[in-house]
Amino acid sequence: QVQLAESGGGLQQAGGSLRLSCVASGNVFKINSMGWYRQTPGKQRELVATMPNGGSTNYAESVKGRFTISRDNAKNTVYLQMNSLKPEDTAVYYCNARVAITLLQSINTWGQGTQVIVSS
Repeated sequence: QVQLAESGGGLQQAGGSLRLSCVASGNVFKINSMGWYRQTPGKQRELVATMPNGGSTNYAESVKGRFTISRDNAKNTVYLQMNSLKPEDTAVYYCNARVAITLLQSINTWGQGTQVIVSS
């Protein structure tokens, strides 16, 4: 099994910054992609940013220029630097990873989520 542990959420004022972290552990042979999604009550989970191996990063239009995704492959960790936060960024943020657990088998896995609240 593979576990994703998120940290860094919390309460922040509009215009402020937060940094989310997510560490993958367990039966990790190779991580193919890591990213962040978010969800608010009554809405579908939406992509925030993804960072595949060797590929270009992908951001939601609503966060471009404000959020930055990065990875530390040696630590199996993905970060999300969130600047110029807006109240509409309030959501539960979920870490996602596509992980090869063997040469032939890959899984898609999610963290438990971390709450981000941005006050106006």
